[in-house]
Amino acid sequence: MIVHQFNIAGHHVGPGFSPYIVAEISANHNGSVETACQIIDAAKASGADAVKIQTYTPDTITLRSDKTDFQIVDGLWKGRTLWDLYDWAHTPWDWHPTLFEHARKVGITIFSSPFDATAVDLLEDLGAPAYKVASFEAVDLPLIRYIAATGKPMIISTGMADETEIAEAVAAARDAGCKELALLHCVSGYPAPASDYNLLTLAHMAETFGAIVGLSDHTLDNTTAIAAVALGAAIIEKHVTLDRAGGGPDDSFSLEPAELAELCAGARTAWDALGRVDYGRKDSELGNVKFRRSLYFTRDLGPGEIIGPDAVRSVRPGFGLAPKHLDEIIGRKTTRAVTACEPVVPEAIDADLT
Repeated sequence: MIVHQFNIAGHHVGPGFSPYIVAEISANHNGSVETACQIIDAAKASGADAVKIQTYTPDTITLRSDKTDFQIVDGLWKGRTLWDLYDWAHTPWDWHPTLFEHARKVGITIFSSPFDATAVDLLEDLGAPAYKVASFEAVDLPLIRYIAATGKPMIISTGMADETEIAEAVAAARDAGCKELALLHCVSGYPAPASDYNLLTLAHMAETFGAIVGLSDHTLDNTTAIAAVALGAAIIEKHVTLDRAGGGPDDSFSLEPAELAELCAGARTAWDALGRVDYGRKDSELGNVKFRRSLYFTRDLGPGEIIGPDAVRSVRPGFGLAPKHLDEIIGRKTTRAVTACEPVVPEAIDADLT
């Protein structure tokens, strides 16, 4: 079943609409609910359509253990255990009502990525209008089914998932009642190089799974995201921070507010530029039609005089006959006197040029 659009809190999402820009707060609040609210303000001011948070606690996402399996040995978070990382990064559940209320107050949609069923229950109580499944949870089919049972739009990031795993996630969602589904092409590197993105996958993903597609972008600038819009991405998600040097878990690969504003403007310009198949003359061109080439007499001719090759040329401006008529005119006679630098018009020539 192909769903060409759906609605999140009154905003149409799909390929026929301007790209839906989601500002991911993630852990960039750095332990401060005030900072989280300031990021919401910045996202609204920058032109984003929605902000997204993540709903988990360290105990709902991992186990408290120092065993090797739970140690992070490389990357941005090297040296921590998983429990320590998520304790540092999580958005406390008692902040959620404040964040939802603040977003509604400033007029921006807010939703979340739940990481277990209890998180879904909390978000349902808060009236979340949609759900996002994080890339690392795309293989958690019971969670996907639980989210699908809410009947709300679901967005699934596909980082690290192969085609079979994506198909399983899509089937789980739809079999459990999800009718409004989007898939975000994603590379789960933090940051990820643009060369890893293979954006041509977007069209294949849309065709293969019959879903709206978008991009969860972890590159360090906006080029990849804007290119994705030109290739069919209807949703763009980017991490956003107040200060990339803030020292938080996700700050270093996030956009600052001015960059988010550039993304919003650039993505929408790219979408506007796509338009439709149209070979017609555009409004912005009308004033320049006169500067096209056309046929002009190069010397004076009397009535009934034969028009020789030296008597007419293709030049600018464009008030005469089109240059394609040149061969038809040579050898014809004038119907009246003409002067040099006069445009060649049909009524001055004894030829049917219709």
